[in-house]
Amino acid sequence: MTAEQHYDVIRKPVITEKSTLLGEHNAVTFKVRTDATKPQIKAAVEALFRVKVKAVNTLVAKGKTKRFRGTPYKRADEKKAIVTLKEGHAIDVTTGI
Repeated sequence: MTAEQHYDVIRKPVITEKSTLLGEHNAVTFKVRTDATKPQIKAAVEALFRVKVKAVNTLVAKGKTKRFRGTPYKRADEKKAIVTLKEGHAIDVTTGI
């Protein structure tokens, strides 16, 4: 995969209280493309951040049904990847790429 394809797989890091607590266990959370596979996510993280990945766990957050001026609509589904890094490797998501 090229660098542009890696950037297409990983959309942005998730910076929440829960995801920062995962940082203590050497894990980083990213929002990824909905059709991205675990091997693609692993390859993208290793190429972009120059780290070694131990495991990739994924989840799909289903979009909520909301209303705007009485008209119902549905938010898009999101896929998140929790990437666990090998010992001695770290990613600082606050600095950017």
